[in-house]
Amino acid sequence: MTAFLRKFIILVVVCTAPSLVLAYSLTNTLKKGSIAFGSCLQQWQPQPVWQSVIAQKPQAFVFLGDNVYSDVGPYLNAALPGRINQAYQDLAKVEELRRFGMEKNIDVFATWDDHDYGLNDGGAEFTYQTESRAYFADFFGLELDRIGDLDQRGIYHSRYRDIGGLSVQFLMLDTRSYHSPLKTSDQKSACSPTGIIPNTDDDATILGEEQWRWLAGEFKKPADLRIIASSIQVLPTEHCFEKWANFPNERQRLFELIKSSAVSGVVIISGDRHLAEISKLDGALGYPLYEITASGLNSALGANSPAAKESNVLRTSAKNVLTDNFGSIQIERGGDDAVLQFQIHNVRGEVLDEVELLLSVLKPGA
Repeated sequence: MTAFLRKFIILVVVCTAPSLVLAYSLTNTLKKGSIAFGSCLQQWQPQPVWQSVIAQKPQAFVFLGDNVYSDVGPYLNAALPGRINQAYQDLAKVEELRRFGMEKNIDVFATWDDHDYGLNDGGAEFTYQTESRAYFADFFGLELDRIGDLDQRGIYHSRYRDIGGLSVQFLMLDTRSYHSPLKTSDQKSACSPTGIIPNTDDDATILGEEQWRWLAGEFKKPADLRIIASSIQVLPTEHCFEKWANFPNERQRLFELIKSSAVSGVVIISGDRHLAEISKLDGALGYPLYEITASGLNSALGANSPAAKESNVLRTSAKNVLTDNFGSIQIERGGDDAVLQFQIHNVRGEVLDEVELLLSVLKPGA
């Protein structure tokens, strides 16, 4: 493993929000920081996005899953589990990514999704979890005994960083190792084109009981801003692909755990969809819950995709972003509050979508 790969962190990109920051700037010294993130990185394709990520000078970058594709193209015909390791080796050779890894001031955090896990839509049934887990940990420089559960299963873990004057907790969820099977209808028209319908079985799960206990414990630890990294979308309910809404009891359990834990400053980041959008849910926590979906780093669906007409009543803007992209959370702290900017960037670093708010809004009763 290269020294570059050992240095990955979460990338937070911060932009100034004059309308909210002005009052601070008159009386306080601003502290600035940023986190950047993205998903769906095809290792055989050009990766110009890294130049723009570097230019943002974030303190951290979060890989949100499908960090490699080990089950498509020539990899599909290769033997498991070795083809997963080969995909990581091929990614490590990409010059644009190597230059990104040489940035000493950028930490990298990561979770996985199905294609780097090793099985499309895969979950607890995947035979090669142990080997895949080892390849993932080696690539991202993680210690196996510090991720997942005591049975050496799973990759969930947490990290803490001071960014922009805030104590930031990164909660890296594992939505694969314990994932129950998807449920589909015999009638594809039930949810075209996949036929996926909600799995409401009592024992159906995304996280598994051990990971749920871990997450409850993490919410007892202090933090100003809590970033939940989920490889699949949590808030959107309408599309017919992988999402937490396919397991509605698990989705509701997440909201109830956050609310009962009385934690503030919760924001979700996600990937998987090969598109980008910002979603907002009111009423679930006692304060607004935002989710920034950033996907893909070099594999977005494109403007002519049917996803251009995809409905999402929780989306904060009229349309989703279908060009290659990465996301960022930009932080400016002045005094006791901070301005947060949730942003979607194209490969040139230009902002395509944005939501701005005060951190104090993300607090019960605010």
